[in-house]
Amino acid sequence: MTITSPHLGSPSAAWTDARLLYALEEVVETELNRHLKVAKDWMPHEYVPFSDARNFPGIFEDGEAWDKEQSKVTEIGRIALVVNLLTEDNLPSYHHEIASLFGRNGAWGTWVHRWTAEEGRHGIVMRDYLLASRAVDPDKLEAFRMAHMSEGFESDNRHSMLHSVAYVAFQELATRISHRNTGHQSGDPVCDRMLARIATDENLHMVFYRNLLKAAFELAPDLTMQAVRDVVVNFRMPGHGMPGFERAAAQMAIGEVYNMRIHHDDVLQPVLRHLRVLEIDGLGPEGLQAQEELGLFMRGLDAEASKFDEKLAARKARMAARAAR
Repeated sequence: MTITSPHLGSPSAAWTDARLLYALEEVVETELNRHLKVAKDWMPHEYVPFSDARNFPGIFEDGEAWDKEQSKVTEIGRIALVVNLLTEDNLPSYHHEIASLFGRNGAWGTWVHRWTAEEGRHGIVMRDYLLASRAVDPDKLEAFRMAHMSEGFESDNRHSMLHSVAYVAFQELATRISHRNTGHQSGDPVCDRMLARIATDENLHMVFYRNLLKAAFELAPDLTMQAVRDVVVNFRMPGHGMPGFERAAAQMAIGEVYNMRIHHDDVLQPVLRHLRVLEIDGLGPEGLQAQEELGLFMRGLDAEASKFDEKLAARKARMAARAAR
């Protein structure tokens, strides 16, 4: 598709990934500088209850085997924490994906490395917390990590820079929501504070990509609309390939950590509403079609989420009735 762009000084500039990366470089630099001003460095070790830690069996003769009763964390909190940490563990693959797509030079490269450094803290603090607080079986956690990282990660959107920017605008918010809700459901105030700190980082990452997506709409509205449509309709969390993900995702849905209603109301809608995606006018035929299909999908997702809400409410009622007997 060819789109007119006043930014490139050409009456009919065909947008390629290379041209878009160049055209958005100034926006990336502006957003990077804004991010560095508002982001606060923090120390992972300050959020970990090391005084609760003790030896596991191994080279230590006094090692104590893990038992889930040793931790304050709830069952749903334990499940979600493992999913969230395994997602963070795959950071080397994520870095490779975005560095290959966005490049390692200029403002793009500076952002890629800064983002990677900040995300690295999340895996450090979560793993230290889980081991110090004995929230999860350390042997199973390591087995899951090895299996997940051995599979690597390939983004569904690696074919397109616009698709990748659109995806991370939603995915960073989804990760923030998942971490925050996990903290609320964990049953441990220490865990809740740790995940709130992580969620703050994820929100700043979302704002960076959301603002970049806004600039992309201004440059190439039709192509960006098609990318957003594709990403929203086919959205998957990056941890979908980890061992036991489908079962864990179902448990997290029931436990109200992350489900269709949360995905619709707290992830997709806020980004679409902020950018006024469904209100953009002046689109060409393909952009307009993508916008209409996006609107139809969102209405369908809302209806499906309502059905899920009803099933969840019925389940809660059954459990309350059993508890009252």
